[in-house]
Parts: sequence; structure tokens; C-alpha cells
Amino acid sequence: MASKASSSSSIPSTPLLKDELDIVIPTIRNLDFLEMWRPFFQPYHLIIVQDGDPSKTIKVPEGFDYELYNRNDINRILGPKASCISFKDSACRCFGYMVSKKKYIYTIDDDCFVAKDPSGKEINALQQHIKNLLSPSTPFFFNTLYDPYREGADFVRGYPFSLREGAKTAVSHGLWLNIPDYDAPTQLVKPRERNQRYVDAVLTIPKGTLFPMCGMNLAFDRELIGPAMYFGLMGDGQPIGRYDDMWAGWCVKVSLSNGLNAFLCSVFCEVICDHLGLGVKTGLPYIWHSKASNPFVNLKKEYNGIFWQEDIIPFFQSATLPKECITVQKCYFELSKQVKEKLGKIDPYFNKLADAMVTWIEAWDQLNPSGTATVLANGSTKGK
Repeated sequence: MASKASSSSSIPSTPLLKDELDIVIPTIRNLDFLEMWRPFFQPYHLIIVQDGDPSKTIKVPEGFDYELYNRNDINRILGPKASCISFKDSACRCFGYMVSKKKYIYTIDDDCFVAKDPSGKEINALQQHIKNLLSPSTPFFFNTLYDPYREGADFVRGYPFSLREGAKTAVSHGLWLNIPDYDAPTQLVKPRERNQRYVDAVLTIPKGTLFPMCGMNLAFDRELIGPAMYFGLMGDGQPIGRYDDMWAGWCVKVSLSNGLNAFLCSVFCEVICDHLGLGVKTGLPYIWHSKASNPFVNLKKEYNGIFWQEDIIPFFQSATLPKECITVQKCYFELSKQVKEKLGKIDPYFNKLADAMVTWIEAWDQLNPSGTATVLANGSTKGK
């Protein structure tokens, strides 16, 4: 593991959540893209997870405070449990979530640059994510003015006063200009399509609603939902790829409810958030996605997933968790059992994935023996 620290007098001395947030970046290349993000990222600590050949040297621009982990570091730190971390896939980023000791995480891909709003002003994506995470969500009743906690907005007439306190926000899901986050078939039929529409809005994903989470511009409360942000087994040696972030989102969403539902990122996140009563926001901030991946390579990675998702989505839509699952870890263990029981019939891969989910939680607790909060159904927290 490489590490380096530096400071710059040109950066504000007290950026928001400076000591409470880590930026996690998966990469296979030099991180020159950080130069564009320097005004926004330099005050924060970076956790870089190097994918692929660990003998390759990854260069990081001067002046950033960072840790860099490669596959050798992952194997050394986790031992046999390193099998749960994907190889040759951006899903390796979740190792950074595990080793972080901060309350919040922001993760971004290395082909994402600073976007500009319609006025031409550069967008501080990290600042907007922090605003999203520090304000409540409204998963139980939709507000037609979208986020009522935003400046210049409020709850509309007819919104129940008993729900206006909202729920804690576990996930902030940002969007992208330029290259859309399309699957391979859509890429093939729309090779020149670009997203040029900037929608100045943030909204809470409603109770009981799933959505495809994208990991290239994503922030979350690690203490609330961290153990569920597992990006699964993807990439090298696996029969599927490019479903890592969506798998995590589905899982997170289902688990946070216990009678109250919220919306996290992908299906797993979504399940857990609904069970524990947490919220997921989507919309602002935008980043500029600069590089379109090869649709033919993507199709090979996604091929099984395109068919499997027709069974995966109904599975998450009907997934329920018992009341005794009052921690994210317990929710995730229960989900792993259901994955093996119901999705294992589709393909042996899901049995392997279910086992990896258990290994992930064991590894998480090994590295975070007392730092992971127990999340209760009423939204309060206490140390584990």
C-alpha cells in the first residue's frame, strides 16, 4: 500500500466534512483526471483501489492525501476472505469502503470530469452530495416539488405533517452529462446519443420502488449502510460483469424498512433501506462522463445479466426481511440466504455470490470490529 500526504494553501481550510469523508476511486491507469478535480478533492483523503496487474505503477498527481491499494494489499489484508473482492472489474472499489474509517464515502470513476451547469459554472459534485446526505429524505410520501428541504422549496399542500421530519438519507445518487450510462444493446442502437439535458432537481426514490444504481458518481453514509454496499462478484472468473453497482443498490434498498420503506441505490441497497427506514436521493449533482466503453465488450460482460435480471428484479420486489433483522449485517445475511434459496435455481453463480456476501460481511466486521453502527428500525443508532 502506498501513501502520501500534502497540503495546499490555495484550498479552503475548512471544507465541509473534511475529516468525515473519504473519496474512493477504482482505477487501472494514472490518475491525471484528478487535476480537474483538484479544487474540490484536494482537501479530502483519497482511497485508490488499483485493479488488474499489481506490479503496474499508478501515478497520482502531487498534492493529494491518499492511500493506494493493489491486489497484493487486498490479499495481504483479507487473507482467504479476499475472494469476495472482484478482480478486473470496477467492483473492486468496495474494498475501499471496507478499509475506510470515515462516516461518509464518495466514489467516482476515473473517466468522470467536472461538469458545468447551464450558466457555465463548474459543478462541485462533492458539495452537492454532502448537501443531499445531510438533509432528510421523503420515501413515504412523494412531494411534487421534489426535495422540500432544498432552498426555495417546501412541502406542498396536503403533505402529512406527521411525515415532514423525513427519514435519514443513506445514499445520494448523482447523474452524468455527455456519455449516458446505457447497457450494451442500447449503446449499439444509439452509438451517438449524448445526454445534454441538465435537470435542476433532487428527489427521493419512493417507498417500494427499485432503480438501477450507477457507481460512477455516488455518495453514501457508511455508518448507516456501508456493510450493504457490496458490489458483488464480477469480472475475472465470473459469468457476469457491469452489474456490480446495480446489485449493491438493489440489496441496500430492500433492507432498510421494517414497515418503513426508503430507496438506496441498487437492489440490495434498496431492500435494506426499505427495511430499516432509510432514504435514497437521486438527481443532482451531475458529472461529465467522458469515455464510452466498447458496446461489444460490454455485451459479452452483460449477456447473462440481461436474461437473469428478469428473475432478479421480481426477487427483490418480493423480498422481505424479518423484524429481528435490526442491523445492516443481519439484513445482509438474511438476503444471502434468500439469494441462495431462490436465485440459486437459476444458475450456480448465485450460490457462489451468496457465499461471497457472507464472506464480505465477515471481512467487514473483521476490519471494523467496533466502528459499524447498529441501525435500529426507529432510525436511532448505537455502537455495536
